[in-house]
Amino acid sequence: MSVHEILRMGDPRLLRMAEPVTEFDTPAMQALIADMFDTMYAAKGAGLAAPQIGINLQLVIFGFKQNARYPEAPPVPETVLINPVITPLSDAIEENWEGCLSVPGLRGVVPRYQRVRYTGFDQHGAPIDRAVDGFHARVVQHECDHLIGVLYPMRITDFSQFGFTDILFPELDPADDD
Repeated sequence: MSVHEILRMGDPRLLRMAEPVTEFDTPAMQALIADMFDTMYAAKGAGLAAPQIGINLQLVIFGFKQNARYPEAPPVPETVLINPVITPLSDAIEENWEGCLSVPGLRGVVPRYQRVRYTGFDQHGAPIDRAVDGFHARVVQHECDHLIGVLYPMRITDFSQFGFTDILFPELDPADDD
């Protein structure tokens, strides 16, 4: 397993539409997923999309028991989600702070659906169908945005609530938001 470089905002590969995964449970897919988890853990992230490491596939991972970058966030189950589809379960929108491993050192308030259903497949090709809300819903929407070439600053509606993490949240350890 290995830790990959995470592409940063400005890299055109982050703006592509990811391709659907057509083969599941292959040695190459298992190795990619293991590398993505290693990369996410090393960066102290809440999730990671394959395009963030230059792999143009509809594959995201997310989940944690506790996360230093989001100390107030409740646990999110560790998930491998392939070829996802997100459906809002209501029109209710919630605004909250987000950061991104591809946009290091910055945070912004982003509107997201409060409650969503996501479907797709796990690494073995088994179907996933979950209805979630709160931070879990925010994380899955954020990660799946990477699959359509959208970074969270593109969703910000009030740029007075966008800035450097060390200025906005001086109580956080700067090492936790590289």
